[in-house]
Amino acid sequence: MSDNMLFDLDSEEKKSGPVKCLGREFENDEARRAHFIEELRKKLQDPEFRKIEGFPNGSDEDILNLSDPPYYTACPNPWIGHFIAEWEALKPKKPDNYSYHREPFAADVSEGKYDPIYKYHPYPTKVPHKAIMRYILHYTKPGDIVFDGFCGTGMTGVAAQMCGDRDAVISLGYQVKQDGSILREEIDETGIKTWVPFSQIGIRRVVLNDLSPAGTFVTYNYNTPINISSFEKTANRILKEIENECSWMYTTKHSDGRLGTINYTVWSDVFVCQECSGEVVFWNAAVDKEAGKVRDEFSCPHCSSSLTKRSLDRAWITFFDPIINQTQKQAKQVPVLINYSVGSSRHEKVPDQYDIDTLKKLEDLKVPYWFPSERMIFGKETRRNDPAGLTHIHHFYSKRNLYALAKLKSLSPSAKFNLLITKVSFQITKLYRFTYQSGVWGAGGGPLSGTLYVPSLVKELNIIKQIKDALKQRRGISHPATYGSFVGSTQSSSWLPSIPDNSLSYIFIDPPFGANLYYSELAFLWETWLRILTNNKEEAIENDAQGKGLDDYRLLMQKCFSEAYRALKPGRWMTIEFSNTKASVWNSIQTALLEAGFLVANVSALDKKKGSFKAVTTPTAVKQDLVISAYKPNGGFEERFSSEANTEDGVWDFVRTHLKYLPVIKKQAGELIIIPERDPRILFDQMVAYYVRKGYPVPISSQEFQLGLRQRFAERDGMFFLPEQAAEYDKKRLTVERLVQRSLFVFDESSAIEWLRSLLREKPQTFQDLHPQFLKEIGGWSKNEKALELSTLLEQNFLRFDGRGEVPSQIHSYLSTNWPELRNRPKDDPALVMKARDRWYVPDPNKAGDLEKLREKALLKEFEEYKQVKKKLKVFRLEAVRAGFKSLWQLRTPEAYKAIIEVAEKIPSNVLEEDPKLLMWYDQAITRSGGEIS
Repeated sequence: MSDNMLFDLDSEEKKSGPVKCLGREFENDEARRAHFIEELRKKLQDPEFRKIEGFPNGSDEDILNLSDPPYYTACPNPWIGHFIAEWEALKPKKPDNYSYHREPFAADVSEGKYDPIYKYHPYPTKVPHKAIMRYILHYTKPGDIVFDGFCGTGMTGVAAQMCGDRDAVISLGYQVKQDGSILREEIDETGIKTWVPFSQIGIRRVVLNDLSPAGTFVTYNYNTPINISSFEKTANRILKEIENECSWMYTTKHSDGRLGTINYTVWSDVFVCQECSGEVVFWNAAVDKEAGKVRDEFSCPHCSSSLTKRSLDRAWITFFDPIINQTQKQAKQVPVLINYSVGSSRHEKVPDQYDIDTLKKLEDLKVPYWFPSERMIFGKETRRNDPAGLTHIHHFYSKRNLYALAKLKSLSPSAKFNLLITKVSFQITKLYRFTYQSGVWGAGGGPLSGTLYVPSLVKELNIIKQIKDALKQRRGISHPATYGSFVGSTQSSSWLPSIPDNSLSYIFIDPPFGANLYYSELAFLWETWLRILTNNKEEAIENDAQGKGLDDYRLLMQKCFSEAYRALKPGRWMTIEFSNTKASVWNSIQTALLEAGFLVANVSALDKKKGSFKAVTTPTAVKQDLVISAYKPNGGFEERFSSEANTEDGVWDFVRTHLKYLPVIKKQAGELIIIPERDPRILFDQMVAYYVRKGYPVPISSQEFQLGLRQRFAERDGMFFLPEQAAEYDKKRLTVERLVQRSLFVFDESSAIEWLRSLLREKPQTFQDLHPQFLKEIGGWSKNEKALELSTLLEQNFLRFDGRGEVPSQIHSYLSTNWPELRNRPKDDPALVMKARDRWYVPDPNKAGDLEKLREKALLKEFEEYKQVKKKLKVFRLEAVRAGFKSLWQLRTPEAYKAIIEVAEKIPSNVLEEDPKLLMWYDQAITRSGGEIS
């Protein structure tokens, strides 16, 4: 059968009755698809349609073959807006007094990767659907429209549809009432566990998009219904044909002459001894089979010289490759072990002459079916195996696996059968490692996550067995998917013209993070079999091969976030999963979010329970992903702000609005923890960032902000709340024994001040008390940060009681609490004064204004020196640069913007990239001056 005979199955699709789609009725589903295929064909002939950012690389016919319009297209989907309009029309009318409000989902989530749905199809990274369900249930109601612009294999879609599955919801630990109300367990103010309704059971509609055709194709298969009986019937017929033609390729002889079926063959690198020029088979010479490890040093089997893998040269083979019509030189690998079955018994053997003859016969065999043979695209991963002579797609497959996979492709009657191809096409390559695990050789293994690394010991799997296993597992990933609840598209999320403004109810995304993974390179093996490739021009990553650095990554992510902001309804939420060890990438994401218009309300942890290879073995790797909760301010605030921005009213309107979106309670291991977003300094930074992004001067100083905050809002444990939030916090505070403070690490002036503030707020101390503690904390001081004496930090940020006059309230409170004999003493009592003398303390906000002015004056004086310096600044006071940038930006003149840019170019790029405040001022200066980064 031709691959063009899409959906030509002897299945229920042809026989099904009338179907409705986007307001039209069709005789059956095949008629529906035929109609929309022709509509999509017309679209593909429009040059403007092909200019949509991220349009994949592929022919019209290949795009049409892979698509199932209007539900899924292997190109930009022009029907998304039609679905959104239809979904909105189906929603019940809201009550006149309806008002949407959600706190950010602040709980830490832990969901494993072992669910059959999650495990079925490999992909570089993805979030378990059960974890995403928790977020969707929290932020949405049945019928709401969820969007994922970096959908990968479509777990957000699975989660959105499984919100209508009672058993799946209960499996998360929730209760479901007869009326569909979902309840979660909470602890009330008396400490009693109670069940509180928070959501409603029912599917959510979902729009899923990705730049990768492989990703969206797998997404489509996960999120649309399938007649599994019909699918299996056709698949088994195909498998029978493959077995009839290819089973001889996977046979070997048992010791008694019976034929067995090969489960896998182990291939080993071959090296050349530099002493005797003899060939060294790595498996035979370097591997300790009993201990299950590879020796660092081993002996040459010919001359007994001591060898290491690094010191050896490869052995090579040279052959003519008729597929690319050229002579090819490749690193030599030889078969060293065969694992096979005779009946139900498994055995192992060293390849014998029968096996060698079979392999020779295979090498002389021509594959009569189409298979991809493209040159590996330029890239770090895709070209990493060039030195070993693996330069084209077909070089990554053994001849028999290539033959059988090509046969499967030729027999596949439907695009849905390509899922079997993508499922096995990666794992049956030469990327599959042969490893020792749990006392067994051959256990574990698999391709090294996130790479295209070819190991020295390759485990060549029997593809027929892999296809059979994939078919069995296909039944296990079925879930209550329905046509009409999902729409999929293949394009960049930086421009989504078919999604209307203010139309999405919630966004969950797991975007690329810096240079963590090269998605388009890793997907290349899949996409060549699908015959459509990622257009990586708009791929939001750092990648030297694509000429993209951190600035390019940030700008691309900003475009994607701006589109998300445009399409999201006002007052609604976006959840971003973040996994990267670099502070510079973290700051790029935060900057991109702010530039797009979002405000961050919370950061929590998502534990996937099983780390990737890098997360497990790299000391600096992130063990838990972070989840950022960001919101789009409601329209009412945006309108008010435009008239209030130049007054203090705008500041307090912003704070009041922002506090509504922050979590009131945050728990960890059953204990309340400090919510950093409610800290006055972070609130001030958020307010400043918002003003800067909007292009307004900040109308209030830090000190005035601190005073105003205390006058207008309720303070609890150093955090600020709205009155009704404070009441709720007070109730919850009574149910726990203690409040967990966040850990503080001293690495620069700002963190040192924060550390001292935390220390002195709890206990006013003398210089002699503080100094030994300070010396212990500053071991990790940043190499670019100017080292400051403790005395300087204290003098510029805190106050010392010199023994004259009354004891300050902060010290009096501490002494009265900890020394019973000093209680009820007047503040000028000699004994009290003596005990309080020379103690440093956190100044009362009403009296700290002069101190802050003096500090700012000192910082700006130092900044002036940096402006005059002609050479690069290696060591400097970061707080001085921050103060200088802020002061210059307030002037809002071309000269001021130029001065910011000039100083920024004097400091190390990593310092600029890793500091969100500097990055904000610098980006704004670049934007408003019309200048460019030199």
